[in-house]
Amino acid sequence: MSVRDLIPWGRNNGNQGLSLLRDDDRDPFLSLHREVNRLFDDVFRGSGSGLPSLRGVSGFGAGWPSVEISDTDKEIKVTAEVPGLEEKDIEVLLDDGVLTLKGEKRSETEDKEKQFSERYYGRFERRIPLGTEVKEDQVEATFKNGILTVRLPKTEKAQSQVKRIAIRS
Repeated sequence: MSVRDLIPWGRNNGNQGLSLLRDDDRDPFLSLHREVNRLFDDVFRGSGSGLPSLRGVSGFGAGWPSVEISDTDKEIKVTAEVPGLEEKDIEVLLDDGVLTLKGEKRSETEDKEKQFSERYYGRFERRIPLGTEVKEDQVEATFKNGILTVRLPKTEKAQSQVKRIAIRS
């Protein structure tokens, strides 16, 4: 059951003439386009919808490497899991506010008789938009035990733009 089945679409609930349908819900082509996009997103992410996931298939590592991102007042920290890789296999780039992690995981053996493998090999590239100014000359990347950590200190201007909003009870 979808969430849409629980929402009383088109019911007036006492509001004469008021419909809860959005304009693009009335256009069948836009609705079809949205549903096809959702289907592809589910397949490539492995949504657990019963459809096969293409995530681990060579060339489809859309979410690899897995990352954690923390954003504090002073810095952004990106941690990526890259098991089986060495420091020389990874390239870290910062261009126009986008952090790019890329590299290649190669097979250790040339086993021609290999019948089945769940391991991922091939090139990868992960782009992470930062959304804030960083001190590019002070960015640090460290690598230890298959974990890549990139620390991106924020500029003073970016730190001063953070506005705390008081929560009232």
